[in-house]
Amino acid sequence: MSQPQLWDDVDEYFTAQLAPNDEALDAAARDSAAAGLPQVAVTAPQGKFLQLLAQIQGARTILEIGTLGGYSTIWLARALPGDGRLVSLEYSARHAEIAARNIARAGLDRIAEVRVGPALESLPKLADENPAPFDLVFIDADKANNPHYVDWALRLTRAGSLIVVDNVVRNGRVADADSTDPDVVGSRAAIELIARHPRLTGTAIQTVGSKGHDGFALARVLA
Repeated sequence: MSQPQLWDDVDEYFTAQLAPNDEALDAAARDSAAAGLPQVAVTAPQGKFLQLLAQIQGARTILEIGTLGGYSTIWLARALPGDGRLVSLEYSARHAEIAARNIARAGLDRIAEVRVGPALESLPKLADENPAPFDLVFIDADKANNPHYVDWALRLTRAGSLIVVDNVVRNGRVADADSTDPDVVGSRAAIELIARHPRLTGTAIQTVGSKGHDGFALARVLA
């Protein structure tokens, strides 16, 4: 059995036992695929992991940078109380439209909203609204801008908030200091920002599964 096939089999087992999709999640994944969206959403076990992080955090407010079809948004929004709030930022109007439908079908449109436009334009507008600090920020957008997103996450959170940055391993290429790939450069810059910033403590974890060899960074805001 090839290594990727083994990873797939393990993911399928974990999904069946610990993170079974329901109709809303299945429909979100199905409709996103039918619309031709990139098949880069989190897996079901990863979605459940994000949900558990939000629940452990006791999150009432979540900021998501990168919506795609809303699959991860549904997992995260389900962790919030009835009066919670999730703001998700999506570059593509078409992706946002599909995500909004998926979120509404899941019965979460009163909690989760999708804002359209480049995140680095949406974030200053969001900050101008002076929102309550976000308890959790999930960053899963264009990787080249990861350090900028981490910086904005710091401005919009509080001591004790969590920041999760997805897809930082890049099939191991994150270890290549000479890489000129913007996604690798951005991932490395985000890791190094977390390492040196006095308001952050964090780590990064490698993962394997149906999405291949990747991983995430997790940082806690200290002050």
